Amino acid sequence: MDIFFSMLTEQADYPFRFSGIHGMMETANRMNHGERRMIQETIAKLLDARGLGKVTSAPVSVSGGLMHRMFRAETAKGVYAVKCLNPEIMKRPGVMENYRRAEKLELVLENAGIPVAPALVLDGQKMQEMDGEYFYVFRWQEGRITDWQNITAEQCRAAGNIQGRIHALQPTEEHAEPAVSDIGWHSYAEEAVRLGSPVAELLRENEQLLYSAQDELNRARRALPDIVCITDEDMDPKNVMWHDGKPVVIDLECLDYGNPVSHALQLSLQWAGITTCSLEPAKMEAFFDGYLEAYDNGFRDYAGVLGLAYTWIEWLEYNITRALGKCRDESEREMGISEVRNTISRIRYIRETEDRIRQQLIHLSEKN
Repeated sequence: MDIFFSMLTEQADYPFRFSGIHGMMETANRMNHGERRMIQETIAKLLDARGLGKVTSAPVSVSGGLMHRMFRAETAKGVYAVKCLNPEIMKRPGVMENYRRAEKLELVLENAGIPVAPALVLDGQKMQEMDGEYFYVFRWQEGRITDWQNITAEQCRAAGNIQGRIHALQPTEEHAEPAVSDIGWHSYAEEAVRLGSPVAELLRENEQLLYSAQDELNRARRALPDIVCITDEDMDPKNVMWHDGKPVVIDLECLDYGNPVSHALQLSLQWAGITTCSLEPAKMEAFFDGYLEAYDNGFRDYAGVLGLAYTWIEWLEYNITRALGKCRDESEREMGISEVRNTISRIRYIRETEDRIRQQLIHLSEKN
């Protein structure tokens, strides 16, 4: 089938404490001329070597995410989206095993009829290596990612239904030791001060909040029921594309086995506006309506595990390391700084709206 794969997004005015996903994606793809030229040449070489033809013009950098870089490449045989995987991510221990597992699960979703945009299999494999760089190649077809400020309840319901269908594929009752967070916020704040980082004062001001959020997250994870299933914890609005009103899930590298309760709650909040600090409880309800229509494990005490909303602290830690210079270039450091600010704003917003979120989750449990 044709694969819808486009990173087109609309510009939007965001709340004062949020700089905007579109802008962050543009920063992620900003690079100096020499680096861009080198990647363009490598992509051209890759497509030709894998039988997809010679490029008719230089591949173009497009918006495509917060960690990797995306290019649109056209050859005589077709148009492709090429994801250049972040070399810093590729250095992590176990990363290849994680990607291979995600690729296998991607095939499970394809075979189950879940609307996904899978990477092409070229020379017998999905991940491609060329000149020391790693890539995924996709067919390109126009579509649109919804403006984060204009997500509809119907889209939330559709997203919840897709995640429910994924969770319903292979659920098992299985105990998994919770992955507790033990992040040294004080050490990061001290390092930021020592380096004169723009995020230093922000980390110092919010240190107590971050330790409190970490404690709540760990308590919630320990309270999760013993259920494991296939899940896509990264299926937030930036990773669902719409074409003629129909959704297609993109960026499937985070497919893994995990707890459905944790990911259903986190994604319901993201679709309802937590990412832009503009929560709309009715959209949470719409997400869960679609979700429970496709999959119901009987769990209802989502209010009792509200601390899962603070999973953002782990994204924050990753961006602190980028903001402090542990990244590939200056543009990525700038994005790390931006995301530290955005993520701390989200964490503060969650703290401010905990009561509203809790009441909505209680309402959902009583309704269902």
